[in-house]
Amino acid sequence: MILVRSLLYVSLFYAWTILVALGATPVLFGPTRWTFAMFNFWGRGVVGLLRICDIRVEVRGREHIPSGAALVAPKHQCMLDVFAQFTWLPASIFVMKRELGLIPWFGWYAAKAGCIAVDRAGHSKALKDMVRRAKVQFAKGRQVVIFPEGTRGEPGVPGDYKPGIAALYRELDVPVIPVATNSGVHWPAHGVLRRPGTIVFEYLEPIPPGLKRAEFMRLLEDRIEAASARLLAL
Repeated sequence: MILVRSLLYVSLFYAWTILVALGATPVLFGPTRWTFAMFNFWGRGVVGLLRICDIRVEVRGREHIPSGAALVAPKHQCMLDVFAQFTWLPASIFVMKRELGLIPWFGWYAAKAGCIAVDRAGHSKALKDMVRRAKVQFAKGRQVVIFPEGTRGEPGVPGDYKPGIAALYRELDVPVIPVATNSGVHWPAHGVLRRPGTIVFEYLEPIPPGLKRAEFMRLLEDRIEAASARLLAL
């Protein structure tokens, strides 16, 4: 039954995504706020369809969800971690690998919103470009979302936290809002199975600006990993 529900969800997910992507094409020629509204509309559909799999999505720490410019650092276990930010944040743009920008419609919408495509092979040059573009988006009141681990990881396994988040933290001189989750338990990083239960996204207390790099990275990892581990017990 779980497999049947999962296959139905995956089919409807792609159908919903194609419908919205094609139907919203005129958004590309309008103001950027239309793109954010479309992201929110699409993300809510993705989350709502999970009821087919007997999965409920819960948001905790709503008092920490920013309404204006902010730097958000979520735990990354599956693609839902991306879609969820579109759903809860009013104007979120992502730091993403450059290759994603080549996907038709997805890449076009990402560029319209101002998402920051990074060449992972670019090293210091890529970091400087990321910071420069993030400052532009921050000035527009956007929420800049970066996954500190850089890629999806397994639930319960601490990730390898990358230097990109430290560079943004230092140069933007703003608080960082960590986000914990147990999403990978119910939406594995690979495969089609969607396991019943409650997916939680917990926005944690912001980390204040001004900390030394090593202290900041330790605090960020400790908060995200500890909170995510607690959520695995649900």
